[in-house]
Parts: sequence; C-alpha cells; structure tokens
Amino acid sequence: MIATKKAAQKNLLISSLMVGLLATLAGCDKKPADAPVASDAVVSSAAAEISVAAPAVAACDGTAPAGELTPVRIEAANTTRTEPGLFEGPVWIKDSLYFSDFVFTNGFSSRIQKLDASGAVTTAIEDSGSNGLAVDSNGLLVAGTHKYKSLSRFNPATGERSSVVEQFNGNVFNSPNDIAIAKDGTIYFTDPAFQRDAAPGGQEKTGVYRVAVDGTVTLVDDTISNPNGIALSPAEDVLYVNGGGEQGLLRAYPIVDGVPQTGKDLVTGLTIPDGMAIDCKGNIYLTEHIARQLRVYTPAGEQIAQASTDANLTNAAFGGVEGKTLYLTGAGSLWKIELNITGSAY
Repeated sequence: MIATKKAAQKNLLISSLMVGLLATLAGCDKKPADAPVASDAVVSSAAAEISVAAPAVAACDGTAPAGELTPVRIEAANTTRTEPGLFEGPVWIKDSLYFSDFVFTNGFSSRIQKLDASGAVTTAIEDSGSNGLAVDSNGLLVAGTHKYKSLSRFNPATGERSSVVEQFNGNVFNSPNDIAIAKDGTIYFTDPAFQRDAAPGGQEKTGVYRVAVDGTVTLVDDTISNPNGIALSPAEDVLYVNGGGEQGLLRAYPIVDGVPQTGKDLVTGLTIPDGMAIDCKGNIYLTEHIARQLRVYTPAGEQIAQASTDANLTNAAFGGVEGKTLYLTGAGSLWKIELNITGSAY
C-alpha cells in the first residue's frame, strides 16, 4: 500500500508539471492585441497589423511636434546656379549637412554640397550625378546616382566613388532616388523614372528594391507609380515608401526576419509626396513637392503637425548639434525647423 501510494503521488506530480508546461507553451504562442488606429478615413488598418511584436528600441527623449511649424530659410545655402534645379537627399554626418544639388538640363548634372557648422556652403563632390543620399556604418555616403543608373558609395572626404549595385534582371535601373539603410547593412531604395533620361536604359517598371548584405537585389514592390521617399521605423520592423504623384500615398510594409512583407496604404490623398524622415518615436515627416508642404504623421497615420515653405519641397533629415534640427531641401533652397526631438540623419 505504501509503495502504491508513493507511486500515485509521483504520477500526480508528473501530471501537474506537464499541465503547467503545456499552459506555458500555449501562452508563448499568443500575440499581443493589435494597437488601435485613428478613425480618419484616409488611414488604413495597416498600422495595427505592423505594430504587433515590435522589437525593442533605444529610449527616446523629447516631444513630438504639434500644430503649425515655422521653417526658417538658410539664406547662405540659396542656390548660386542660373539654371533651375533642386536640392535633394539631405544627410547629417558628424557636424555637417550634405545634400545633392542638381539641375534639370545637361543630363541632370549634379554635385554634392556641404553645409558646415559655421553656416558656410562648399562643394564636397563635383559631378556626383546624385539624387538621394544616406550614410553607412563607416561614415560613407551612399547615393542614388542617375548618372550611372545605380547606387554608388562616395568617400565624403576624398570624393572617391565605388559602385554598390548596378543592375536588376540584367538591366540598369531607371534613376535611383531615395535610400534607407538598416543597421545590418541591408539597403532599400526607390527607383522612379524622374531622371531616367540621364543615361540610356532602365527597367520596364518603376520599383522599390532591397539590397542584401551580400549584394543580392530583390524587388519589394512595383505597383507604386514613381515611388519616391523611403524610410525605416526606429525598430526597423516597418519600411515606409511614398509615391504615386498627384494621387499620392504612403505605404507601410511590415518587416519579418529582415524581409518586407506585402505593404498596405497607411495614408492616401497626398499631392506628389517626396522625401521622408523619421523621429525617434516613429513619427513620419513627409514632404509634398509642389504643395510646398511638410506633414507629420504618427505611426498610425494620424497627422499631428504641418509646415509650409516658399518653394517646392523635396526631402528632410534630422541633424544639428543635438540632433533636433529638422532640415528641409527644396528648389535651390534649404530650411530648418528647431524641434524638441531627435530623428534619422537622412
């Protein structure tokens, strides 16, 4: 009887342990509830779906902007060219802002300018053939270069250029435009047709591409007409792309295991959306080109702030001594907005 009783107690203990283990495993499979999204008609449910199980990000100090913002023109940066053109691709490196400066003639001839801490503007790289700019982990510029119909890498100190990626499916690109780089070195870029005539050849469609760390190029999306601005969320779990011209949109792609999934429209009704920047809370700073307008959206697609400029807008980037100055590029012009939050350097 004693032996039987002990055996029964042992079996009961094992059964209890198994029940607890199964309950724990079942709990691990549960996903957190979707986050609520704004009820605005132009905001989709994409934000709720992409917010599930987001990776942890570094602490973010500061307050997001609200209401009407006032850009201040940087007079020293006004273009000295006589031909019409655009400033594009602002990127903050160390203590200076770099940006592309190209004209609409002569194959969209472009150079990279540098605004230093003293407020002086100098030419860092002549004949870069560049549009959008980013900075890699080594402090080198990565550029969308319509001159070469490729992505290029420049040493900002020497101007030396090397090629990052030149083709997809045996053809050169149309005119690589804007760029986002993940912490692991993965590069995302847009390839509209705005400067396609800068050199022969191109793709059949405009598209969004991913360049793996081993150099493999894959197509993310070819359903947006002239995709333009591109950016990553602070946790790098969402890729944002805008485009579509006068019927513009902002699309969000959840990233799973480093690969963008099918995108969903987060905001619609935009007028020629162009560049983007992201603050450390994940808010999206989106420029509308001919509307001469900056709009700030939460990750859920709710507009929280806006600003207007006196010339066409192209792109945005955070910089300055504390990383809280938002720089805007446009038609031969630079502006800045002092904020109380840090954000992406390009």
